[in-house]
This record gives sequence, structure tokens and C-alpha cells, in this order.
Amino acid sequence: MNDFLTNEYVVTTYEAMLYLLCSFVLFFIGKLGYQLVHPKIKIQHELVVQDNLAFSFAYVGYFIGIISVVGSVLIGPSKGILFDVMDIMVYGIVSIVLLNISTKINDTMLLSTFSVHKEIVEDQNSGTGIVEGASSIASGLILFGALLGESHSIGFGILTAVIFWAIGQCVLILTAKLYNLMTPYNIHEHIEKDNVAVGVGFAGALIAIGNLIRFALIEEFTSWSASLLHIGILIVVGFLLLPILRFLTDKVLLPGQKLTDEIINQEKPNIGVSLIEAFAYIAGSVLLTWCL
Repeated sequence: MNDFLTNEYVVTTYEAMLYLLCSFVLFFIGKLGYQLVHPKIKIQHELVVQDNLAFSFAYVGYFIGIISVVGSVLIGPSKGILFDVMDIMVYGIVSIVLLNISTKINDTMLLSTFSVHKEIVEDQNSGTGIVEGASSIASGLILFGALLGESHSIGFGILTAVIFWAIGQCVLILTAKLYNLMTPYNIHEHIEKDNVAVGVGFAGALIAIGNLIRFALIEEFTSWSASLLHIGILIVVGFLLLPILRFLTDKVLLPGQKLTDEIINQEKPNIGVSLIEAFAYIAGSVLLTWCL
């Protein structure tokens, strides 16, 4: 019995190390992919020469998105070590491609009134960097749900996961439109003016909605109608939840103070207050998934 347990432990450890090695390979591929998609950015220069905090926010958010992608292919049910490694590499590479496409889409659609590249690289605008990082995290959560749902379902292929990813990107774009409408100020205008607090609040909304989409996609795929209905209901609930949570943040978490005044109507925007706003969105999203 002891020999059997020892052998089983050795095999499990060997598999874990192999999976970890595959993960490191994917991280390296992800780094190369980011450089290919952003050829004008000298990563090392921005990080250690320019000490560009805005770029660091965007870059770290991208790698958090990759962690979500890698996690989705690691925690699914095992099909045997050979097929597991094949799945990790194939789905991992496809997801890295999609995540990089997400960054380009989000650069032009989530912050559509100015150049994201200019704000992050030339102006070192941390608010813009935080939003870009958050959009990568939200996209990573969406891919996590799509790929993990794939692993639970027979006949559910990469194409279906890509379709769900595309739906998720559309929802993130709608989230940006909704968030701009529900705030009494233009988020694009204030983020471009280097208001980090506005970027932090917006980032929280993106991650919250990304988490809801992740939860909707994790369910086993049975049919398009059932999956789309489930996603639609959660997104509607999420969209309704955002203004409610902003109101509660204003009245309950910050009694006696106005959220808008703290964020835009004072000389130095209150980043701490915007962190509370972002926390409210993300916490509400997490609590909702726990209750369902």
C-alpha cells in the first residue's frame, strides 16, 4: 500500500511539474504575443528606464488575464497527460491570440475618444493604464468561463468558445457606454485629463461585468438558446446592479459625501474613494455569483 501511494505521489508530482512547465511556456508566448501586437512599445524601456506606472498597470493586467486563461485549461477534468498537455497548449495559444485581439478592440472601443497608446506611453496616464489592465482582466475572466465550460461539455469546440468570447467583448463595450451614461460626467474627458480616480471606478465596473460573464459561461453548454438566455439574464442584472451599487456607495459607504464631488469636483481627485466604488462593483458581482 505504501509503495502504491508513493508511486501515485511521484506520478502526480511529475504531472504537476509538466503542467507548470507548459504554463511557463504559455507565459513566454503571451509576452511575445503582446510585443507583436504592440510593436511600437519597448517593454523593457517603459518598465525600467521610463518607470512608466501607467504601462505597468496595463501590462500586469494583461498577464492577470493570461493567468485566467491558463487556469481554465489546468483545472478542467483530466483526459490523460498527453491530451492534457495538448489541450493546455492549443487552448492556451488560441486564448492568448484572443486576449491580444481584446486589447486592440478595447483600445479603440472602450476609450474611443483619444489615443490609448499616446496616453499610456507618452503621457504616462495611469488612469488609462488601469482601464486597459482591467479590460484585459475582464477579457481573461470571459475566456476562463468559455474554456472551462468547454471542458465540461461534449461536442463543445473552440469555435463555440470564440463565439462566446466575441459576445463577451460586445458586452464589455456596452458596459463602457452604460457606465458613461450613468455617471454625471464624461469618463473619457476626465481620464484623458489624467484623472486616475475616474479610471479606477470604470475599471471596477469592467471587472465586475467580466466576472458575471465568466459565471454565466462556466455552466455546462446544453444549447445555444439556454446559454444565451442565461448570459442575457445575468448581463441585464449586472447592468441594473451597476447604478444601484454606485448609489449605495454614495449613500451608505460614503455618508455625508458625494461620490462625484470626491472624484472630479476637487483639485486633487480622491483615488481612495474611487477604489471604494470599484470595490462595490466587484464585490456585488462576486456576491451575486455566490448567491446563484
